[in-house]
Amino acid sequence: MEESKDEIRAPLIYKDEKHEDFSNIPSSSSSQAIASKSQSEVKEVQEEKENSPVRQVALTVPTTDDPSLPVLTFRMWVLGTISCVLLSFLNQFFWYRTEPLTITAISAQVAVVPLGQLMAAKITDRVFFKGTHWEFTLNPGPFNVKEHVLITIFANSGAGSVYAIHVVTVVKVFYKRHITFFVSLIVIITTQVLGFGWAGIFRRYLVEPAAMWWPANLVQVSLFRALHEKEERAKGGVTRTQFFLIAFICSFAYYVFPGYLFQMLTSLSWICWIFPKSVLAQQLGSGLYGLGIGAIGLDWSTISSYLGSPLASPWFATANVAAGFIFIMYVLTPICYWLNVYNAKTFPIFSDALFTSTGQEYNITAIIDSNFHIDLAAYEKEGPLYLSTFFAMTYGVGFAALTATIVHVALFHGREIWEQSKASFQEKKMDIHTRLMRKYKQVPEWWFLCILLANIAVSIFACEYYNDQLQLPWWGVLLACGIAILFTLPIGIITAITNQTPGLNIITEYIIGYIYPGYPVANMCFKVYGYISMTQAVTFLQDFKLGHYMKIPPRTMFMAQIVGTLIACFVYLGTAWWLMETIPDICDTTASNSVWTCPSDTVFYDASVIWGLVAPRRIFGDLGTYEAVNWFFLAGAIAPVLVWLASKAFPRQEWIKLINMPVLIGATGNMPPATAVNYTTWIIVGFLSGFVVYRYRPYLWQRYNYVLSGSLDAGLAFMGVLIYLSLGLENISLDWWGNDLDGCPLASCPTAKGIEVEGCPVFT
Repeated sequence: MEESKDEIRAPLIYKDEKHEDFSNIPSSSSSQAIASKSQSEVKEVQEEKENSPVRQVALTVPTTDDPSLPVLTFRMWVLGTISCVLLSFLNQFFWYRTEPLTITAISAQVAVVPLGQLMAAKITDRVFFKGTHWEFTLNPGPFNVKEHVLITIFANSGAGSVYAIHVVTVVKVFYKRHITFFVSLIVIITTQVLGFGWAGIFRRYLVEPAAMWWPANLVQVSLFRALHEKEERAKGGVTRTQFFLIAFICSFAYYVFPGYLFQMLTSLSWICWIFPKSVLAQQLGSGLYGLGIGAIGLDWSTISSYLGSPLASPWFATANVAAGFIFIMYVLTPICYWLNVYNAKTFPIFSDALFTSTGQEYNITAIIDSNFHIDLAAYEKEGPLYLSTFFAMTYGVGFAALTATIVHVALFHGREIWEQSKASFQEKKMDIHTRLMRKYKQVPEWWFLCILLANIAVSIFACEYYNDQLQLPWWGVLLACGIAILFTLPIGIITAITNQTPGLNIITEYIIGYIYPGYPVANMCFKVYGYISMTQAVTFLQDFKLGHYMKIPPRTMFMAQIVGTLIACFVYLGTAWWLMETIPDICDTTASNSVWTCPSDTVFYDASVIWGLVAPRRIFGDLGTYEAVNWFFLAGAIAPVLVWLASKAFPRQEWIKLINMPVLIGATGNMPPATAVNYTTWIIVGFLSGFVVYRYRPYLWQRYNYVLSGSLDAGLAFMGVLIYLSLGLENISLDWWGNDLDGCPLASCPTAKGIEVEGCPVFT
């Protein structure tokens, strides 16, 4: 099968070449051709012309709608609220663990089907207050797909982590300073809801255009169809529902091995087994603490935990991630390490820890004064702060990805953005999904603006009135909002096309670190207001697109998102606060046999020290060791220009347009805490699905690809929860070599001469 070009072309507005032939036929021959067709065939051709120009969407998303289906039902409110509360609690509960388990909305999406059908069968269908304005019923009929979508939107609110919890955890646990529950709640709610404002502003660019197709949504659309549409089983085959159940049971049963019985399946670093006493071999082969050469993870949580499902990633995006990962991990990092750039051999090749010049971990508490500010005299005594080679490179790559995002969108999508801006005030060509959605009342933009202004006002009040706890001045909130609104559109475009989201966290830390150095809490707050409000906007837009595909009334979708987000904020914070108050030594990596080591919060804490406490000038500026890393800003800006010039010079070479520099450069943006084995295995599975099966078995890909992704997620989540509730709570574990994660104890050792680190050989 010839690969369709539709998947690799993603401007905001373009003509579908596949259908242009109809308009180019002379009018006489065209009328003769149409006259020869039956009325039904003409209608079919018309629907095909109106369908999405993106092949994956056309194959997956239904082109019909039933506006009569009830949406705001009693079942939806009950199951949606329960789903949101449970997922919020479980995700925050597992978040602090050494191997954090993320329970996706897919789990709730599957679990609520029998519950919804049970409620439809058993609850009374009596109509209350019949004949009045307040007429309602608890049971309007069979459980339908639109109710199911709204329940999933609630679940999505609980499935994504609440990023501002990091601020609370770092202040209370790592810095051991005071922050009240009320102030924490204000920060969490405002950062989560602020994104609604940006989402409302950019809906016309990121939801309505067919080219903004949001690949991750197709997993859920496929699962909705498998769970609700009746399908005839082909002879010798299985329906999508049957396939889902088979894959779900297999995933559920298999996860008992990597999740409990044989945890080494998380990262099979076989090179370390061959060379158990070689530091070099273990640096090369460790999937968790090294470069991960040859390492593979036979565990779906390893594959999908940081980059999302590889089955939902279009192949060109997977290829960009692979190219970026290979260059950074296997070219740039080894060269810098073995050339001993910035004394790299004094530290581990891959680590998120902070070090002294002698390779020992830095004592952060020694450089903080009583006012929660840097003590410069103590800092001079302790000496400059050093990073591992890879950690320093990831910050440089983050700088490059930022400028690459701006330049790439300006060059490749600037004209379309301008045309879309003009077209938003005029009638424009719509695909069938946008046309079907026009029958519903849209959400007025002033709703979004009111939420935006109210949140900014509350945020400024909190930062001024509780400045002793938050440290951020009022102008910091406004500057963070300015950064968020600047980057929401370009990052939204990249996410909508590639399923990869470049992060803003580094640039927000960098800016406030230079303007307002020495205040770690202010730095963290600025980051969550600048970064998370943008991330939340992208999440809300993705949910809007899911509602767009499934024909959910926009105002109903808006309400579900608001309510779900508020519920999630309360549950996430309540759970985190309870765990921090009740678990002794939580987040202490030195505590023996503790599973509560908080890997993501540790990275967040390190970042607050680098960018907030010590400040970028003493690390990446004229007073620091890593000043040359700033050249990555320029390199990131130049890279998309080279691709753009190449695409203009060789317009027939379609593969050049596949090179997406923001995704390629920012490939390792999740590392750390993500590790090499997360990437190598993700890339392999993405290649098999997005290239091999999509190209050579398109029928199987269309029917089963996204259903398989959902079933693997659901099986893993249910078994993960079951293992924890039945064995983890009682601290029942198996102690044998198969549960020795990675098996590469020397991978984190330094190789510089004379450096002594506990558990490592000393090189002479």
